[in-house]
Amino acid sequence: MANTPPWVLGLTGGIGSGKSSASKFFSELGIEVVDADRVARQVVEPGSPALIAITKRHGEGILGSDGSLDRAKLRKIIFNDDKEKRWLNNLLHPQIRTEMLTQLANAQSPYVILEAPLLFENGLEKYCQRTLLIDVQLELQLTRTCERDKLTLEAAKAIVAAQMSRSNKVKKADDIISNSGTLSALKTKVQRYHYSY
Repeated sequence: MANTPPWVLGLTGGIGSGKSSASKFFSELGIEVVDADRVARQVVEPGSPALIAITKRHGEGILGSDGSLDRAKLRKIIFNDDKEKRWLNNLLHPQIRTEMLTQLANAQSPYVILEAPLLFENGLEKYCQRTLLIDVQLELQLTRTCERDKLTLEAAKAIVAAQMSRSNKVKKADDIISNSGTLSALKTKVQRYHYSY
């Protein structure tokens, strides 16, 4: 039984949709969550082969005082340089994918969640048996994002615009939770899906 690959649920949602809250409710129900963003941070921890390669390419200035990657500096470098962005993606994506798949395979819960804001954008749904979208109306998404991240409306709109459109996500998802209500309403919906999975 230990060697059977786990049943994977892809959990996604745009910024401010409540995806992280839904993920927390699933883990409170005993379901393991592999967070793609967390894995992306793990592969560039101090001493990792990826961080050593990045430092070799961009120099020690790319590191913070504690020896960790200064993400803001790296973002500045790749933002306007497609060649550097490609180099970074070619370095990190295979490592992130390998680590993610390892964590999914090692999960011990009845099913496992792959949480990724860019699940569909990055083609990660191919690793999932089903996908669940936490969906929210645009106005509410922008309000929540501005409040939570202390952003201007323009900045929040730019982040939303960079993600796949809501209508495309709705088309691609197997299951959808509308999260325009309270946290307790979201929790009830999560529980309902949990028992069906």
